[in-house]
Amino acid sequence: MKEVVRTESAPAPFQGAPYSQAIKANGFVFVAGQVGIRPDDPQPVGDGIREQTEQTLTNLRAILEGAGSGMDKLVKTTVFLTDLGDFQGMNEVYAKHVGDQPPARSTFEVGNLPPGLLVEIEAIALQ
Repeated sequence: MKEVVRTESAPAPFQGAPYSQAIKANGFVFVAGQVGIRPDDPQPVGDGIREQTEQTLTNLRAILEGAGSGMDKLVKTTVFLTDLGDFQGMNEVYAKHVGDQPPARSTFEVGNLPPGLLVEIEAIALQ
């Protein structure tokens, strides 16, 4: 059985797209890709990777908490960057959020994200 997770503490699905912020199923929480926008403003925060990564992880944390989980229960993340040259800046912010037992992670450079966005992070966590 699956359960849809919704929280107003993180942005709603991008431009009303048909997906959930997260799904709880079989003891896991599957979080849709999060980006550097605030719940109340669809514009990207700042224009740098550090600011956007910080907001992206703030959104991820809010969704996990809304699902009864947390950053300490992350088991896998996937990071999408529009420029691998931003890896170090993203990684420095990311490290502050995942603690001393970080999840498994893959990082990819992608051709494009919505305008102005530099990073997207999706995640799987334990409930």
